[in-house]
Amino acid sequence: MDLGLKGKVALVTGGGRDVGRAISLTLAREGAVVAVNYLHSTGEAEGTVAEIKESGGNAMGYRTDVADYDAVRRMVEQVTRDWGRVDILVNNAGHVSRRFFLETAPQEWRRQIDVGLYGVMHCCHVVAPGMVERKSGRIINIAGDSARVGQARLAITAAARGGVLTLTRTLARELGRSSVTVNAVTFGWVETSHMDEAWWNANRDKILESYPIRRLGRPDDIAPLVTFLASDQASWITGQTISVSGGYTTVG
Repeated sequence: MDLGLKGKVALVTGGGRDVGRAISLTLAREGAVVAVNYLHSTGEAEGTVAEIKESGGNAMGYRTDVADYDAVRRMVEQVTRDWGRVDILVNNAGHVSRRFFLETAPQEWRRQIDVGLYGVMHCCHVVAPGMVERKSGRIINIAGDSARVGQARLAITAAARGGVLTLTRTLARELGRSSVTVNAVTFGWVETSHMDEAWWNANRDKILESYPIRRLGRPDDIAPLVTFLASDQASWITGQTISVSGGYTTVG
């Protein structure tokens, strides 16, 4: 299926590694130009950009903290100078700290909320006006299923992402008249480069019991759905939260 993304410009936050990397590569394979946002993962982002270029695609890295509104504005201005516009926004950047809520202190909450909720708001607020003006655009917000069903040790992240899911539904209503769709993709446990291997190995069997499909997800499980939602094939899908989780949310 040709998803019609050739020549579209996609901005993927946290696009250099893990799920973000898979999304960046998949969008590029479909012909999109990819602006790979990153903050700390410089080497991974450079590797993702290089892989896209080696495969004949177009990509460029943009180092920006999405928690900083002015920095986001400058990034989008630069992407627009480089590529002309932003057709697709994938809000994937996040900051996660796994601790029980009562073991945390208020000063620990800020960064997770600033990146996980405000970062999404910043990017949407800066990118959406151009989409509205062109009467075309796709926004896909990435979140964990903890935002839908709750999960121990992820209270702050779940709260931030819960706000993202509400923002998704609201923006879908506000932007739909301009043919801009806004959807969310959530997922369960996914194998990533920053997994706590010791904790996972100690809890593996218990975790997998919660998944009807008895394995963890992989970044490549998430990217195809995101790419479909970015395409014109999904032009009548908006305001939805779709879970890719091996069946986890059916029993949560």
